[in-house]
Amino acid sequence: MNVAAVADLQDSLLVAMNDLKRLEGLLDHATGNLLDRFNQAMQVAEGLPDSPDTQSIRAALHLAVTELQFHDMASQLLVHTGKVLKGCAYTLAEQAMEPEEDEIGVVVTHLPQNPNPVTQSEMDAGSIELF
Repeated sequence: MNVAAVADLQDSLLVAMNDLKRLEGLLDHATGNLLDRFNQAMQVAEGLPDSPDTQSIRAALHLAVTELQFHDMASQLLVHTGKVLKGCAYTLAEQAMEPEEDEIGVVVTHLPQNPNPVTQSEMDAGSIELF
């Protein structure tokens, strides 16, 4: 692969990384709004007179907390994917260019050690790596 093609591919990987960062920001904003709405609904539900309907509303809101964990999982996946893309971009650069004198013999790994920080594929099962 020639240097120009590697440079173009590396640029594309870096653009994808930036897009992932923007997506993470959008997700953070949406989750913040969702949490605000959730807290408002909880306050309203707490002020309602006790009835079977009110108990159902409160139970549904309490179960919704689990759904808010989606943000944590999605953020971890975005960060991990960004690290993979960055590692690929650096590896491409290393492969396409001759190492400088002080870099000869230095082994650098840019890719994350774990293949995937979030093994959960649905809200009901799986695990999340905390880092």
